[in-house]
Amino acid sequence: MTEASGQAAPPGNALGRAAFDLAPEQQEILDQADRFGRSDLAPLQARMDNEEWWPPQVMPALAKMGFLGVTVDPDLGGSGSDFFTSGLIAQGLARWNHAVSLSYVAHENLCLNNIYRNGNEDIRRRYVPRLCDGSAVGALALTEPGAGSDALGSMRTTARREGDAYVLNGSKLYITNGPIADVILVYAKTDKDRGPKGISAFVVEKGFPGFKVAQKLDKMGFRGSTTAELVFDDCRVPAANMVGRENQGVAVVMSGLDLERAIVAMINLGMAERAFDLALEYAKTRQQFGKRIGEFQMIQSKLADMYVTVETVRTFCYRTLAAANELEIGGGGRGEIHKLTAACLLDAAEGCTKVITEAVQIFGGAGYMRETEINRLYRATKLLEIGAGTSEIRKLIIATELLK
Repeated sequence: MTEASGQAAPPGNALGRAAFDLAPEQQEILDQADRFGRSDLAPLQARMDNEEWWPPQVMPALAKMGFLGVTVDPDLGGSGSDFFTSGLIAQGLARWNHAVSLSYVAHENLCLNNIYRNGNEDIRRRYVPRLCDGSAVGALALTEPGAGSDALGSMRTTARREGDAYVLNGSKLYITNGPIADVILVYAKTDKDRGPKGISAFVVEKGFPGFKVAQKLDKMGFRGSTTAELVFDDCRVPAANMVGRENQGVAVVMSGLDLERAIVAMINLGMAERAFDLALEYAKTRQQFGKRIGEFQMIQSKLADMYVTVETVRTFCYRTLAAANELEIGGGGRGEIHKLTAACLLDAAEGCTKVITEAVQIFGGAGYMRETEINRLYRATKLLEIGAGTSEIRKLIIATELLK
């Protein structure tokens, strides 16, 4: 908001965004996501966690709310809005169902937005509308059994040209939405001798010959956001399904990773907000020694620290979203935005873990019970210090940019 006029700051005005209240239309988007999460997604939490179950009605419901294809032109079925808006949606959903929020980000940002930003008109028209209306679920496949933090340098999945197709061989591991994905953005080496500069990106459909889901993985947290190992055994992919140019996939990866870090930070924010609300309510109602535990100074100290952490994370997240909003196509992977998104996710993930850990402590024995909501949050939070580049990798990115 601008102080004098009360109008929303322009999308490109990072300082205006960080003034640090949302504009009314932005607040309404967050409130819509919050209401939808509370009414439609929170009741699904327990079954999703117990059974590693993904509710098939969720993606179409998100599309009906206008939450899919946020950054996509309306001609292709999108909302024509911006990246900041998709981050607010992720935040609102994460308050009530963090597993749905994670799958939403994998679909909306890692797959759909990546294809829309980097694909040609043909590939956009063939895939983007289905991803926007929720009839197809999207995923991104980068990590491999031997290529985690060194995802580019250690990549073994290959793609060789055969006529009007590429033949992919290899496997991908820890792929969010893998078991349910219809459309997958896959990275493979088209020139092994060039290392990271010999990587290309392809859109693979689940029905392509030679593609299969090898196994659905059993996770500690985020269990309803299903995860898989994917295998490509002489998988034939039409050459027209290449996203960008041959051997230019690293640019798609790096700009995508910066956007991914900015939006995954919003999942942390939503989870931390929910954990703080749960702990605060429990401190107001739980009684020990004849009084509410919120009357004890040690609990008050914890609540004060949690509040400061949540507010600090929120401010940093909004500032970073505003900066990422202006990331040009092909940009990222270097400079200020690379450093900023790494720093934001580092801070958000560690802050989220801190807040949720303290919330479990306030709940005491109840917080240790597997079926409680705070326990689901606790089991999930560790992933956010590992996924989208570990906390250690984020520190390396920050230090490398600082020392240039």
